[in-house]
Amino acid sequence: MVSFEIKPVDNDDFHRWLPLWKDYQRFYKVDIPESVTRETWARFLDPDEPMHAALATAGDRAFGLVHSLYHRSTWTKSDYCYLQDLFVAADARGGGIGRALIEYVCDAAEQRGVSRVHWLTHETNQAGMRLYDSVAERSGFIQYRKSIA
Repeated sequence: MVSFEIKPVDNDDFHRWLPLWKDYQRFYKVDIPESVTRETWARFLDPDEPMHAALATAGDRAFGLVHSLYHRSTWTKSDYCYLQDLFVAADARGGGIGRALIEYVCDAAEQRGVSRVHWLTHETNQAGMRLYDSVAERSGFIQYRKSIA
């Protein structure tokens, strides 16, 4: 793997971000409507939104993405950071990009005075869990969800 840099997205990155976003959706077997994708992108660029995105890039190509958002907690005075999406292109896995994207989010959270970064993954994502087990601890909590609309 060539050397890469991690940078927050800017307006010119949509064409590099979108293929990774679509591959991420295929990985998790979901199809997010284009209107939601466009709104999500707009939120990343809005400084008043608590949502953030970064890309791992080398030259003109993006090899990985990470999305995070800040939210309040009833357990602390400071916010938490939810690392919502993490994806590395299949041909770039194993080169440290995933770990670097996690560290990028954790560094940004620390600079903001956040007390915790947390994330979820699917139980079938064994490769991801090997990485996650090496950089964080499992909380023991199990997620439940109920769709409202």
